Amino acid sequence: MNLNNIYQVAIAAAYHAGEILNRYYGNLKDIHKKGAIDLVTEADVASEKAVKQIIQKHYPDHGIIAEESGTQNTQTPYEWIIDPLDGTTNYAHQIPIFSVSISFVVEKKPVVGVVFNPVAQELFCAIKGCGATYNQQSIAISQTKALSDSILVTGFPYNLREMIDPLITRFSNCLQSAQAVRRLGAASLDLCYVASGRFDGFWEQNLKPWDTAAGMLIAQEAGANITNFSDQSYHYNMSEIIATNGYIHQDLLECLAIH
Repeated sequence: MNLNNIYQVAIAAAYHAGEILNRYYGNLKDIHKKGAIDLVTEADVASEKAVKQIIQKHYPDHGIIAEESGTQNTQTPYEWIIDPLDGTTNYAHQIPIFSVSISFVVEKKPVVGVVFNPVAQELFCAIKGCGATYNQQSIAISQTKALSDSILVTGFPYNLREMIDPLITRFSNCLQSAQAVRRLGAASLDLCYVASGRFDGFWEQNLKPWDTAAGMLIAQEAGANITNFSDQSYHYNMSEIIATNGYIHQDLLECLAIH
């Protein structure tokens, strides 16, 4: 299988979806809840439809796992994992921090990842074993050695009201240990910002495969260390993720450990 062709299709799909998101941006007519604090808009649906059409045109036999429409054709080792709009709440409130996230996985392992912020025109990409890029320029993790000098980023799950105590404890530990903590609202971009050295570390709980499958590969290819809270190698089906530049990993794990 030619991964470069897969890579080009993923980029084309991300750009096309980005055009759709830009067109709807600030002009939404249909916003509704699919959970207590989880929004979906007509832009999510239109973006996902466009991405799926492009993939199915080129690779009709491949499986697709998508946030809005679910899973199809899972009897194949070749699957695409799609988040047509990561950061829907930001998008709905005209906060320009959101992305299209597309990953191609072989036997449940990401081998191509593309994350595109269409407002900022930021394109993060990776092919397994070939490094990571930002707008076609190579990127790498930060070299910050101490957690006390680090800028961290996190997010909160949609079911946060059911698990508020451990969330606040972990957030408090990190807030007291790091230089600063940010909360952007789009996990795919959080991972890409670790990959490009903008952030030194990221943690979050209860994410879905489409939130991390592309971003994790981009971060790994840029040199990031990615595990769960038990320091096991991360897979996109896990419920916890930590991604760091490596230097601060053990200290961040300690902050997230609830004794």
